[in-house]
Amino acid sequence: MGDSIIGSPFLLFLARSLQTTTLQKEVFHLQSQHINSFLESSVIVLEQMCRIRPSVGKPSFRSIVMVEGPIWLKISVIGDMVGDIVYCFPKHVALKLVSDMMGGFIVTELDEIGQSAIAELGNMISGNACTILSNEGVTIDITPPKTMLHTQAQLAGKSLVVPLQLAGIGDVDIYVNIKSVAQAC
Repeated sequence: MGDSIIGSPFLLFLARSLQTTTLQKEVFHLQSQHINSFLESSVIVLEQMCRIRPSVGKPSFRSIVMVEGPIWLKISVIGDMVGDIVYCFPKHVALKLVSDMMGGFIVTELDEIGQSAIAELGNMISGNACTILSNEGVTIDITPPKTMLHTQAQLAGKSLVVPLQLAGIGDVDIYVNIKSVAQAC
C-alpha cells in the first residue's frame, strides 16, 4: 500500500515494537499485511465522522479479556480471510465519539441510539477496510456489528492489538484476529 495514510514505515514500527515469539512472528507476517487497511480506514472514518485524527499507539499481542465498562464491538470477517475484528471503546471515548457523530449534541448515556452509533462507526471502519483490501486483491466481507457484553464468551487465542490514540480523549483498541483461508484450514 504505497499510498497508504499509515504507510510502510508503520509496518517497520510494528515489527520493531513487538517482542515476538516464533508463532507471533508468523501471525504478524499475515496480519501486518492487512492491519494497515483497518488502521487507514479508522483514520479516514474518524476524521470524516468525528473530525478527530487518531495516532497509532504501540502494538502488542494480547488475549481479549472483556471487562465491564467499555463498549465491545465484534465484526467477523469472511472470504479470503476469516476471523474477528474487535473494537474496544472505553465508555468516555464512546460518549465523545457519539456526541461528535450527532453534531456536537452532548451525550451522557449510551442508550440504544448511542450503542447503534458506535456499532455503525465500527461497521463503517470495517466496510471501508474491505474496500481497501479489495483494491489489494483480497476479497472479504463483514458480518453486521455485534455489541458484546463483558459477560459473554471470550474470544479464543491472542490477537494483534493496536491502540488508536485520540488526543485528549483516550484510546480505542483494535483487536485483529484474522487468518487467510489457507491458514484457517
